[in-house]
Amino acid sequence: MIKRFALLAALIAAPLAADGNTDTPAERLDDPGTEVSEERLRADMDTIIGFGTRHTLSTQTDPERGIGAAVDWALAEFGRMSANCDNCLEVLPVGRVVEPDGRRIPQPTLIRNAVAIQRGTERPNEVIIVQGHYDSRVTEPLNATDDAPGANDDGSGSVMVLEAARILSQREYPSTIIYALLTGEEQGLYGAGILADWVGEQGMTVKAVLNNDMIGNSCGSDGYCEPDYVRVFSEGLRADSTAELRAQQRRFGGENDSPGRNLSRWLANFAAQYPDGMQVRQIWRTDRMGRGGDQIPFLDRGYPAVRVTVSVEDYEHQHQDLRTEDGIKYGDTVDELDWTYLTRASVLNVRALNALAMAPMPPSVTADAAVRVDTELSWEPTSGADRFVLYSRRTDESYWNLADGLVSASVSVRPRISIPVRKRGDDWLFGVAACNGDFCSPTASAVPGGAFEPVAQSEE
Repeated sequence: MIKRFALLAALIAAPLAADGNTDTPAERLDDPGTEVSEERLRADMDTIIGFGTRHTLSTQTDPERGIGAAVDWALAEFGRMSANCDNCLEVLPVGRVVEPDGRRIPQPTLIRNAVAIQRGTERPNEVIIVQGHYDSRVTEPLNATDDAPGANDDGSGSVMVLEAARILSQREYPSTIIYALLTGEEQGLYGAGILADWVGEQGMTVKAVLNNDMIGNSCGSDGYCEPDYVRVFSEGLRADSTAELRAQQRRFGGENDSPGRNLSRWLANFAAQYPDGMQVRQIWRTDRMGRGGDQIPFLDRGYPAVRVTVSVEDYEHQHQDLRTEDGIKYGDTVDELDWTYLTRASVLNVRALNALAMAPMPPSVTADAAVRVDTELSWEPTSGADRFVLYSRRTDESYWNLADGLVSASVSVRPRISIPVRKRGDDWLFGVAACNGDFCSPTASAVPGGAFEPVAQSEE
């Protein structure tokens, strides 16, 4: 045991920050967040609002109005971006016809997502997805004819996705980035389900899904304003859990350690590196009370996903007919947006995407601590990693801490790495992040279901 600790000490690298990055923001010479343009965000918003309504059931043949024209323009815009990066983007409409569901799809409806894929140079099957829903609605969910600007919900997330693609497509990354404008969200999260299925059919490994739904206002219906935070919602117990996994978690833990929860922790730590930038307030729920978003179909399929959204909601300016009643103006219109807030939220997303696309995939970690006074952590090296960072936290703590000076172990030629930690597994939780250069992945927890991959389902 002493020899093994001595070996680990010999492999210690320079100390890392809490999220695994080795430098400070001031030292980063290539910060894509500085390229975010409020002017371009405004211009894209003016264009998509100009389609009148982007309701999923609206016309798909009118060249100027409705969801068909809006998706066609988005695909063309992705195409223009690709032309500016030597055709680095694969642009395609990922969609299918959805049959009537007796709820919000009254007739067979073509659901089309506008998707642009920036293939990774080293690990093209390892993907990060950034998405916003492109469709809009008014008060009545089936009203597909009245004007529905959908400025905040979710024009704000849509213009951010376009801006992220515009900026990051000028760079190359080891991992693939998928930029997606989804439709069918207001009718039942259909576009997200279609894209999640398509990703699985392509055999892709999903590292992270950042679902941005409403990131454009800073004040709520009660007048309370919180301009410096976005909320990040993450699930606790995995949606793709099985009876076998739940039984294992009862014995070994993992109730608060889903991949989505650890992605949320990573985002909060990452944002904190930029004290003057947008910060993250973690909400440990899958979504808001009684509501849902396009991260959910990805969670259902076992992919790590979170919802990024405003810190407080303004209910008079979402899902509302355009009108004025009792002196109160209703409707999701562009004049209700906080452009400074939207720009700062876009900067956070662009920076996070840049870091996630550079980082390796988190490892799949196991912990052996039963009937012993220490813990043995074990994992297989992940592709692209040059070192790994060990973390721990007490079972009642929220956030990861470096594991007692066991900062970083160099990648071994061994097919599997095993590291002893002098902490009792009954009292501590452990995790490992994979790093390459300045960039580290989210931490993968050493618990059942902690791996950033779908849970194996029984054939039954």
